[in-house]
Amino acid sequence: MAQAMFGAGCFWGVEATFKKVEGVTKTEVGYAGGGKDNPTYQEVCGDTTGHAEVVVVDFDAEVVSFADLLEVFWSCHNPTTLNRQGPDVGSQYRSVIFTFDDEQQTLAEKSKADQEASGRFKGPVVTAIEPVSSYWPAEDYHQNYFEKDGIGACPV
Repeated sequence: MAQAMFGAGCFWGVEATFKKVEGVTKTEVGYAGGGKDNPTYQEVCGDTTGHAEVVVVDFDAEVVSFADLLEVFWSCHNPTTLNRQGPDVGSQYRSVIFTFDDEQQTLAEKSKADQEASGRFKGPVVTAIEPVSSYWPAEDYHQNYFEKDGIGACPV
Protein backbone atom coordinates (compact mmCIF):
# COMPACT_ATOMS: atom_id res chain seq x y z
CA MET A 1 0.00 0.00 0.00
CA ALA A 2 1.03 3.57 -0.69
CA GLN A 3 -0.22 6.99 0.39
CA ALA A 4 -0.88 10.30 -1.31
CA MET A 5 -2.10 13.62 0.13
CA PHE A 6 -4.00 16.31 -1.75
CA GLY A 7 -5.58 19.66 -0.94
CA ALA A 8 -8.09 20.84 -3.53
CA GLY A 9 -10.68 22.90 -1.71
CA CYS A 10 -13.32 21.60 0.68
CA PHE A 11 -12.09 18.20 1.79
CA TRP A 12 -15.58 16.68 1.80
CA GLY A 13 -15.89 16.75 -1.99
CA VAL A 14 -12.26 15.82 -2.59
CA GLU A 15 -12.62 12.78 -0.35
CA ALA A 16 -15.81 11.71 -2.11
CA THR A 17 -14.04 11.98 -5.48
CA PHE A 18 -11.06 9.86 -4.46
CA LYS A 19 -13.22 7.23 -2.73
CA LYS A 20 -14.67 6.35 -6.14
CA VAL A 21 -11.28 5.54 -7.69
CA GLU A 22 -10.57 1.84 -8.18
CA GLY A 23 -7.49 0.91 -6.16
CA VAL A 24 -8.12 3.46 -3.41
CA THR A 25 -8.45 1.44 -0.23
CA LYS A 26 -9.03 4.19 2.35
CA THR A 27 -9.37 7.95 2.66
CA GLU A 28 -9.09 10.28 5.62
CA VAL A 29 -9.63 14.03 5.78
CA GLY A 30 -7.45 16.30 7.85
CA TYR A 31 -5.22 19.33 8.08
CA ALA A 32 -1.65 19.67 6.77
CA GLY A 33 1.01 22.28 6.16
CA GLY A 34 0.30 24.53 9.11
CA GLY A 35 2.14 25.61 12.20
CA LYS A 36 -0.24 24.63 15.01
CA ASP A 37 -0.36 21.19 16.55
CA ASN A 38 -3.72 19.42 16.50
CA PRO A 39 -5.78 22.30 15.08
CA THR A 40 -9.56 22.29 15.17
CA TYR A 41 -11.83 22.86 12.20
CA GLN A 42 -12.79 26.27 13.60
CA GLU A 43 -9.13 27.28 13.90
CA VAL A 44 -8.30 26.13 10.37
CA CYS A 45 -11.38 27.89 8.97
CA GLY A 46 -10.24 31.06 10.74
CA ASP A 47 -7.38 31.03 8.18
CA THR A 48 -4.77 31.68 10.89
CA THR A 49 -3.06 28.29 11.33
CA GLY A 50 -1.63 27.89 7.82
CA HIS A 51 -3.17 24.45 7.38
CA ALA A 52 -4.84 23.22 4.20
CA GLU A 53 -7.85 20.94 4.23
CA VAL A 54 -6.48 17.70 2.77
CA VAL A 55 -7.36 14.13 1.95
CA VAL A 56 -4.95 11.30 2.68
CA VAL A 57 -5.45 8.57 0.10
CA ASP A 58 -4.28 5.01 0.77
CA PHE A 59 -3.99 3.13 -2.50
CA ASP A 60 -2.84 -0.12 -4.03
CA ALA A 61 -0.10 0.94 -6.43
CA GLU A 62 -0.59 -2.23 -8.44
CA VAL A 63 -4.14 -1.12 -9.25
CA VAL A 64 -3.81 2.66 -9.48
CA SER A 65 -0.61 4.69 -9.77
CA PHE A 66 0.31 7.96 -8.12
CA ALA A 67 0.32 9.46 -11.64
CA ASP A 68 -3.29 8.28 -12.07
CA LEU A 69 -4.23 9.92 -8.77
CA LEU A 70 -2.63 13.14 -9.95
CA GLU A 71 -4.98 13.11 -12.95
CA VAL A 72 -7.94 12.77 -10.58
CA PHE A 73 -6.55 15.66 -8.54
CA TRP A 74 -6.24 17.95 -11.59
CA SER A 75 -9.76 17.07 -12.74
CA CYS A 76 -11.57 17.64 -9.42
CA HIS A 77 -10.77 21.31 -8.81
CA ASN A 78 -9.51 24.54 -10.37
CA PRO A 79 -5.74 24.71 -9.80
CA THR A 80 -5.55 28.27 -11.17
CA THR A 81 -7.31 30.01 -8.29
CA LEU A 82 -5.09 31.00 -5.38
CA ASN A 83 -6.58 30.14 -1.98
CA ARG A 84 -10.03 29.62 -3.42
CA GLN A 85 -12.29 26.91 -4.79
CA GLY A 86 -15.71 28.06 -5.89
CA PRO A 87 -17.38 29.92 -3.02
CA ASP A 88 -14.77 28.74 -0.49
CA VAL A 89 -12.07 31.35 0.13
CA GLY A 90 -8.97 31.13 2.33
CA SER A 91 -5.57 29.48 2.39
CA GLN A 92 -7.15 26.35 3.89
CA TYR A 93 -8.74 25.75 0.45
CA ARG A 94 -5.49 26.08 -1.50
CA SER A 95 -4.46 23.71 -4.25
CA VAL A 96 -1.57 21.64 -2.92
CA ILE A 97 0.08 18.27 -3.38
CA PHE A 98 1.90 17.05 -0.28
CA THR A 99 4.51 14.45 -1.18
CA PHE A 100 5.78 11.53 0.91
CA ASP A 101 9.05 10.91 -0.96
CA ASP A 102 11.34 12.12 -3.74
CA GLU A 103 9.58 10.01 -6.36
CA GLN A 104 6.21 11.61 -5.60
CA GLN A 105 7.85 15.05 -5.60
CA THR A 106 9.34 14.43 -9.06
CA LEU A 107 6.09 13.00 -10.47
CA ALA A 108 4.04 15.87 -9.03
CA GLU A 109 6.38 18.51 -10.48
CA LYS A 110 6.33 16.84 -13.91
CA SER A 111 2.56 16.51 -13.79
CA LYS A 112 2.16 20.20 -12.89
CA ALA A 113 4.48 21.22 -15.73
CA ASP A 114 2.51 19.01 -18.13
CA GLN A 115 -0.75 20.65 -17.00
CA GLU A 116 0.68 24.13 -17.51
CA ALA A 117 1.98 23.22 -20.98
CA SER A 118 -1.24 21.51 -22.05
CA GLY A 119 -3.37 24.65 -22.27
CA ARG A 120 -6.06 22.77 -20.33
CA PHE A 121 -6.48 25.68 -17.93
CA LYS A 122 -7.04 29.33 -18.83
CA GLY A 123 -4.67 30.71 -16.20
CA PRO A 124 -1.38 29.72 -14.62
CA VAL A 125 -1.43 26.68 -12.34
CA VAL A 126 -0.83 27.91 -8.77
CA THR A 127 -0.76 24.48 -7.12
CA ALA A 128 1.93 24.18 -4.46
CA ILE A 129 4.00 21.00 -4.16
CA GLU A 130 5.50 20.40 -0.72
CA PRO A 131 6.88 17.51 1.32
CA VAL A 132 4.54 16.37 4.10
CA SER A 133 5.66 18.14 7.26
CA SER A 134 2.71 17.63 9.59
CA TYR A 135 -0.72 16.11 9.39
CA TRP A 136 -3.62 16.08 11.81
CA PRO A 137 -6.82 14.06 11.19
CA ALA A 138 -9.99 16.15 11.10
CA GLU A 139 -12.72 15.62 13.64
CA ASP A 140 -14.78 12.42 13.26
CA TYR A 141 -17.85 14.24 11.94
CA HIS A 142 -15.83 15.32 8.86
CA GLN A 143 -14.78 11.77 7.93
CA ASN A 144 -16.90 10.33 5.10
CA TYR A 145 -19.10 13.40 5.45
CA PHE A 146 -21.17 12.91 2.30
CA GLU A 147 -21.94 9.30 3.18
CA LYS A 148 -23.12 10.34 6.63
CA ASP A 149 -25.18 13.31 5.45
CA GLY A 150 -26.42 11.91 2.16
CA ILE A 151 -25.16 14.91 0.24
CA GLY A 152 -23.95 14.18 -3.30
CA ALA A 153 -21.26 16.79 -3.80
CA CYS A 154 -19.92 20.23 -2.94
CA PRO A 155 -21.24 23.11 -5.04
CA VAL A 156 -17.77 23.57 -6.62
